[in-house]
Amino acid sequence: MGVWRRWIFPSLRIVIFAVIAIALVKVAFFPDKAAGNEAVAPSGNIDDQVVSVVTGNIANQIELAATVVADPAIPARGTLAGEVAELHVKEGARVSAGAVIATVRKEIEQEPVTRTDAEGNVTTTTPPTKYRTAQVTAPAAGTVSSLPMVVGQSVSIGDTVAQIAPDTFSVTATIEPAQRFRLTEEPTEARVSVTGGPDEFTCTALRIITPLEGQSSTPDNPGSGATPGGPTVRCAVPGDVRVFAGLGGKLMLPGGSAENALLLPVTAVKGSSQGGSVWIVTADGTQEKRDVKLGLNDGRQVQITEGLAEGDSVLEFIPVEDPTNPGGGNGGGEECIEQPDGSVVCSSVQEG
Repeated sequence: MGVWRRWIFPSLRIVIFAVIAIALVKVAFFPDKAAGNEAVAPSGNIDDQVVSVVTGNIANQIELAATVVADPAIPARGTLAGEVAELHVKEGARVSAGAVIATVRKEIEQEPVTRTDAEGNVTTTTPPTKYRTAQVTAPAAGTVSSLPMVVGQSVSIGDTVAQIAPDTFSVTATIEPAQRFRLTEEPTEARVSVTGGPDEFTCTALRIITPLEGQSSTPDNPGSGATPGGPTVRCAVPGDVRVFAGLGGKLMLPGGSAENALLLPVTAVKGSSQGGSVWIVTADGTQEKRDVKLGLNDGRQVQITEGLAEGDSVLEFIPVEDPTNPGGGNGGGEECIEQPDGSVVCSSVQEG
């Protein structure tokens, strides 16, 4: 046993370790070339996803982030060229619509009067000075926020004698130009919800304002409070709704609704307003581009007003050309379909 333990078993371990080391070197540095050169053939087919034209109801509503703003001060302007004879209010005073703010007077020049007495003596007298007066009144109820005039100051027609900050508020929101395509007509009112405020209400006298280039927000600009240069939605808060300037909320613009309309997912239509195109799938499986007319668009579905019938099959995703294959597309080469995750899958298309 001593010989086995001292010589035979250690020798066997050395031989086994040597065989393992040689095998590892073979695998690491001398792989089987024939096995490595085998090409892996792709398998599996990607079928175009198809949807059908369905009939349903669609309601278009655009939701915008909104802010409550105080309506800009309204100027009380002079209607007579003259001088301020009297100021009837002070800055900060509360006034009602039509309240007298100031009195402006204008001196009327009098012609000298010449008289000749019985003895032939001629005398010339100047009549007492006469004045024409006009009152400057508040254009709306509110607070006198500015009163820059003083008694005796000259005033021209149209000069601002005072500014009246009304007690009214408006809701403003910025709308993206592309969102206006979803409006079939300009709305005159909208629904508003104020964060932490009253229940949802309807604002009226709605306008979509696009400031002219270089125009800034001023008290005379009804777009005051909007993003400079951007289209702004502005509508009036009803007088019986209690709000405060600076509150945030949401403004919901109505874009129209339709019942029993032909509908498709927006992913299936190239174009989003008035006119577009789809790729119909015929009974024999071929694909054909077709122009259609569009109606309402709620961001998920679009109304088809002309060009398709209920049950027609169309590609769910718009085919896109492979930028690396100029000859691709419907005319031959490869046709590429944009998938929901944004990836693009291309397949061969035979010219017919």
